[in-house]
Amino acid sequence: MPPGISFQEKQALSSIDNSSDPTEAERLNQHCICVTLDRPAIAHNITDQLGDNADEILSSAAWQQFFSNTAVFIPEQILGHMQGIVHALEAAATLPDYRRRVLSWAPQSAQIDPGLSGAFMGYDFHLGADGPRLIEVNTNAGGAFLNAVLGHAQIQCCGGSTRVSGAEGFNAAVIAQFNSEWRAQRGSGRPTTIAIVDEHPTEQYLYPEFRLAQQLLQNNGFDALILSPSDFIYEAAALYSGDKEIDMVYNRLVDFGLEAPDHAALRSAWLDGSAVITPNPFVHALRADKRNLALLSDRDTLLEWGLSAEHAELLHHGIPRTVPVTAANGDELWQQRKQWFFKPVAGHGSKGVYRGSKLTQGTFARILDSYYIAQAFVPPSERVVMVNGERQMLKVDVRLYTYRGAVLLAAARLYQGQTTNFRTPGGGFAPLMLLDDSVNIKSRAQIDNF
Repeated sequence: MPPGISFQEKQALSSIDNSSDPTEAERLNQHCICVTLDRPAIAHNITDQLGDNADEILSSAAWQQFFSNTAVFIPEQILGHMQGIVHALEAAATLPDYRRRVLSWAPQSAQIDPGLSGAFMGYDFHLGADGPRLIEVNTNAGGAFLNAVLGHAQIQCCGGSTRVSGAEGFNAAVIAQFNSEWRAQRGSGRPTTIAIVDEHPTEQYLYPEFRLAQQLLQNNGFDALILSPSDFIYEAAALYSGDKEIDMVYNRLVDFGLEAPDHAALRSAWLDGSAVITPNPFVHALRADKRNLALLSDRDTLLEWGLSAEHAELLHHGIPRTVPVTAANGDELWQQRKQWFFKPVAGHGSKGVYRGSKLTQGTFARILDSYYIAQAFVPPSERVVMVNGERQMLKVDVRLYTYRGAVLLAAARLYQGQTTNFRTPGGGFAPLMLLDDSVNIKSRAQIDNF
C-alpha cells in the first residue's frame, strides 16, 4: 500500500469484495430486541441543557417520534470503511478538473470560494452485504445535536461489549468546527454573534435541535440567535438582525444557492463576505449537488483527473452508479427502471424521490422534463424492533456527520417506506453501537431468545 493512505482507507480497500457469512452485528440487528434507550435520561439531559425552556420541547408530540428505542449494531471496520469513502470524496473535491466540471453547472452564487469547508457535512449510507454504499451527500445535515443527546442515554444489551459511536467529545468538536470556519475566512479570532437560520424555524420539525445548538453556543461564549431569513437586513456592507450585527450564519436553508428573493440580505452578505456563512453555496456545489455523484462514481474519469488509484477504487465501489436522466437515455432507464432510484437534482428531504419499480409512465414523463439523476438501487439493511409486542423489520440508513473529513458523530435512522421519515412506529434516530473483532456476544440461538 503506497504512503499517504489513511488507516481507514486501508481497511476499506481490504474489505472490498470480501463477502463472508453474516457478521455478529448482522445477527444482532436481525434478532436482538432489547430496548437500549433510556428515555428518562434523555429528558434529564435536555432539562440540564435548557432549564425551564426544556418543557416546550419535551411536551411536543414530535419529541417522542425522534428516537427509536433500539440501537443499530455495526462492526467497527464498517465505520472505518465509510470514513475511507468520505476521505476519498474529499480528496476528489480538491482536483482542479473536478472543480471545473461541478462549478460549470452550479449557480453564479457558488463561484465564490472563501476557503470554508462547511459545518456539519452529512454522508448517508446504506449497509449491504458487499459493504457500505454512499447514496447521498448533504451540506445542511440535520439531527446531529439530537443524536448527541441520544448517544448519552443508551443501555448495553445482548451481552455485547459495545460503545456508542461519536457521543463523547461532540460538544468540543462542534465549537472547534465553528471557530475553524471563522478563521478560514477571517484569519484569526472568533465570531461574536452566530445566527442559526431556517425558514420559519419555530415551525420546523427539527426546531428542538436549533434550541440545543443555540444553548451549546451560548454556553461557550457566543451570542446565538435562531432566525428566519426575513429577520435580516443588509446595509452598509453588513448583515443585521434589528440593531445587532451578525458575524456568522449557521445555514440550515434548503435554498442552496441563496437565490430566492426572500434571501436577498443573506445573498448580499455571502457575495461580499460581510458575514461568514456555513455551509454555503460553494460547499454545496463542490460536494452535495446530486449531479456530482455521476462523476464521483466514474473511476476512469477520476483517474484521468489525477485521483489516486486507491481513492478512485473506494469511490467506484462505495458509490452506486449514478447517471443524469436525459432524453437520450430515457428509454433505456424506463426499461430498466426497477434497477434505479430517481432523485431530483435540487431536491431535499426525500421530496420528489421515486423508486423505479413504483414509477408510472406519467411520473416518468415529468422526470424527463425536470432535472433528475438515476442512481443504481441499493437496498438498505434492516433492524428488528418491537412494536406493540410484535417484531417488525425496519430499514436502516446511516449518516456520518463530518467536518473536513473527520467524523463528528455517526448515527442511524430506522424507518419503513420508500424514503426516511419520522412516521414509522418504532422508528426514528438510533445510535450506532460499534462491535470490534474481539467482541464476545451470545450465540445466535441465545440472541433469538431475547
